Amino acid sequence: MRSIKTRLLALAVLPAVVLPALAGCSDPGASAAGASPSASAARNGVVYNTSPEQNRIRAQKDATAAAAVPAAIGKDGKLTVATTAGSIPLSFHATDDKTPIGVEVDIAQLVADKLGLALDVQVTSWENWPLKTQSGDFEAVFSNVGINKDRVKLFDFSTYRAAYMGFEAKKSSTYSIKGADDISGLKVSVGSGTNQEKILLAWNKDLESRGKAPATLQYYSSDADTILALSSGRTDLNIAPYPSVSYRENTRNDLKVVGKVNAGWPSETLVAATTLKGNGLAPAITDALNSAIKDGSYGKVLERWGLSEEALPDSKTVTEANFVSAPAGKTQ
Repeated sequence: MRSIKTRLLALAVLPAVVLPALAGCSDPGASAAGASPSASAARNGVVYNTSPEQNRIRAQKDATAAAAVPAAIGKDGKLTVATTAGSIPLSFHATDDKTPIGVEVDIAQLVADKLGLALDVQVTSWENWPLKTQSGDFEAVFSNVGINKDRVKLFDFSTYRAAYMGFEAKKSSTYSIKGADDISGLKVSVGSGTNQEKILLAWNKDLESRGKAPATLQYYSSDADTILALSSGRTDLNIAPYPSVSYRENTRNDLKVVGKVNAGWPSETLVAATTLKGNGLAPAITDALNSAIKDGSYGKVLERWGLSEEALPDSKTVTEANFVSAPAGKTQ
């Protein structure tokens, strides 16, 4: 990837689940028969394993990355990671309704392995991760967090995936969403406090300034409620992380993707591991991610969840000091 200054790409609580650090490259005890509950592939060719037996891809410890972990964080031998476990295939509960799984957990596992630490996964709500990271309850957040100008004031970041939002609608619809005009007068569901909500609020402001009807934003407490509202016609559109809307398009018969926008609109952003500003952990995580990219384990994780198109060529540490917001589709 180019220098972060020249391009930022294209830029409740449940019991903890502790996964041991591993020197090898396979998840101990996870290769038993029946680990994958589905024998058939989705339309994108991916066989999604939603069972608690994940046969998770593992990585070798990287001595250089491990040495960069601040002593205060590494002294307990664990990397305490928060995830929201609310959206397939990002992070969600397995078929046992208690084990957090998904691409976010898998990437966190690679990082913990590279750092020589056990992975301690804590499930939290989207609203709670910022405060609990600031308080020290969480050492890192892997939950599809996009970098933006407000977050860099409080947190440091290690990039690991492209960041896009997708619009989805019933398969019978004729919507094609490319900008504000295309949502005028429609009912759109969105998560509160998210980048996608910021996009819709900006689009509504633009519509109202031109005398056009804004979209009606609707909020639901869970993905299940959101999709029920969409499939039943109570909402016209849903905007959510692109991996999730793409997953539903490939595994359901009633929904389709009708638009895609960078999560940092009108600029560009990336998904990144999120750590407390200035605590020194972000560079170590960046080193771990680059080690996983180099040895191929990172690419295998994304392929496993059908997200290879969101892969980055390398990871960068982003802080308030080096954050530059690049206009969407342009290079600075």
